[in-house]
This record gives sequence, structure tokens and C-alpha cells, in this order.
Amino acid sequence: MRVAISQKKCVPGSVNDNIQDYLDNVKKAKSQNADLIVFPELSDTGYDLENMSSIASSYENGLPLNQLKQAASANEIAVIAGITEKSASHIYNSTVAIDKRGAVIANYRKIHLYTPNGEGVFTPGNEPVLFDFMGFRIGLLICYDLRFPEFARYLAKKGATVLIVPTAWPFPRVEHWNILTKARAIENQCYVVGVNRVGTECGFTFCGNSRIADPHGVLVASASEDQEELLVADLDQSKIDFIRKRQPIFSHIREDLF
Repeated sequence: MRVAISQKKCVPGSVNDNIQDYLDNVKKAKSQNADLIVFPELSDTGYDLENMSSIASSYENGLPLNQLKQAASANEIAVIAGITEKSASHIYNSTVAIDKRGAVIANYRKIHLYTPNGEGVFTPGNEPVLFDFMGFRIGLLICYDLRFPEFARYLAKKGATVLIVPTAWPFPRVEHWNILTKARAIENQCYVVGVNRVGTECGFTFCGNSRIADPHGVLVASASEDQEELLVADLDQSKIDFIRKRQPIFSHIREDLF
């Protein structure tokens, strides 16, 4: 499976500008024969928390999702994007997965919010999400979720071979990002696809360093800390199988003790 990761800036509150960036990058990824493109967290609205209630859209009639579905279908490429989801009186920090036909195949609502009250905006999700795509079992996390090894391990024990992490990770904690992405890959003998933003918005400067780590924790794709980039890498299921067979850690866990 060939995966493209779009490290990008967002225009806070300007959904139309951010959608156009989606469409441009989908076409670029397709031109590089990617099967899947992944965008960062809240990449449709940016972190415009003050105006989130007015710019967030429902999945039923929301422009970002509909445009992404059309782009996926027109270019025959799957899309995973961190977008803002309004449902009834709630707003969720979500990640949606769309297949090559333009159908939604998964939607994950961020479980671990950065503050207990969701920064006064977001409602936490309560359901882990996994789905199958091109022979891989994909588990979804968003940003702060990465700090909880129990969550990543849960997904891996449920069969995840790829963990995809759209994020908006700021500079003061760049080393945490660099270490945690590799650690989750090594711990769970899987690929970790981490897609971050660059630029500054609403007081946050994002640290880039989008990457794909293989099951050894080796980076097979790595972006800069401050430039918009589209990177492509191939994921190999046989590498996962080899590592898990050679060092079968999941069968060695002492679940009788903890």
C-alpha cells in the first residue's frame, strides 16, 4: 500500500481555502500512485476554537466531507482527514476515512481530549475505531491519543497493523512527538503514520516532522519541521508479519499478572 502524507498549513476558520488545499493534494498524491492520502487534525477549520460552533459542519450536509468524498471518487484514492464534526448539539474532533469509491468507511471521534472540558468546545468520543483497507488493519488515533500506550496496544491487540495519527502537535513538545511515534511502532510491531501541521495559528506553532515509522521504529518517510510537504512511502505487510513472527511479543504478555 502506497501512502501519501500531507504536511500542511491551515487557514483558521476558512473552510473553503482548506478544502481547496485538500483537492490540490489529493491530485498530487494520485499523480504519485498513492493508494491513500492522510491529512492532519482539524485540517478543515484549523484550531479556530472561538468560532468553532459556527464553522463546524454536520456530516449530512457538510462541505468538507462531501468535497473529500467527491475527490476520493474522482481520483480513485482513499482519503483520511482530521475534520470537525457537528452532530446535534455536540462538536467532535474527528477523523474520517473514505475509500476509493468515495464512501465513508470509518469515523473516529477523538477519545482523549487535551483538556477535561475539550477546550470548552469538543465532546469526547467513546469508541475505538479499526477498519480494513488493502490487506491492512488500520487503527485511528488523533494527536493527544498518542500519549496513551494502552490505547495503541488495545488497537494492536485487536489486529491493527497500521496506526494512523492526524495531529496538530506544537513545537514545545517536538521531541515527545519524535519519540512517541517511534515508540508506538516498536511496542506494537506496526507502522505508525503521523501527519502533523506547520505554521502558526491561534497561538500555536506546529512542529511538522510528519513521518511514517516502520515496525522497527525506522522512519521510511520524514518531513521537515516548518515546510508544507507531500511525502509518499510504501507499507509492506510482509515486514509486519516477519517481525511479529520473529519476536511474538503479543503471546508473551503476562496477562495473568496485569
